[in-house]
Amino acid sequence: FSVNALYWESRRITSEIRPIIGLHLHQWDLIYNPIMDTDYTGGVKGLQYNPAGRVAYNLNERWAVAVEEYDGFGPLRAFVPHDQQFHETWAVVDRKGGFLNVETGVGVGWSGGADRLTLKLMLSRDLNPRAH
Repeated sequence: FSVNALYWESRRITSEIRPIIGLHLHQWDLIYNPIMDTDYTGGVKGLQYNPAGRVAYNLNERWAVAVEEYDGFGPLRAFVPHDQQFHETWAVVDRKGGFLNVETGVGVGWSGGADRLTLKLMLSRDLNPRAH
C-alpha cells in the first residue's frame, strides 16, 4: 500500500502485490518477482504487470555481483505496445556487513518507455545484525 507524491505517480493511492520466488544454488541466487500494481481504477482491469528478476553470484559472504531486470508491460489484460513498455537491465554490485550495506549499479533501458541510463546507490543498515 502506497501514499504517493503526485510528482512521482499520477494517483495518490496505489498498491502492489510483490511475491518473491527465489532459489539459492550454492553461490548463485535466482530471484523472480511477478509484481502486480494497481492504482484502484478499473478494478481487475487496472492491474499492471511489472515483473523484476535477479541473478546474483555471491563472491563471498560480503560481496555479490548481479544482473537485474525490471519490466513494465502495462495492463495485465492487454499489454501496451513495445515502444511504450519499460525494460531495463542492470549490472549491480552488493556489499553486506559492517556498519553499512551498499548496493550500487548502472541500468540501461532498451525500450521506448525506459530511461536510457540510470545509476543507483542504496545504503542500508541492519539494526539487528545478529538476527541472521
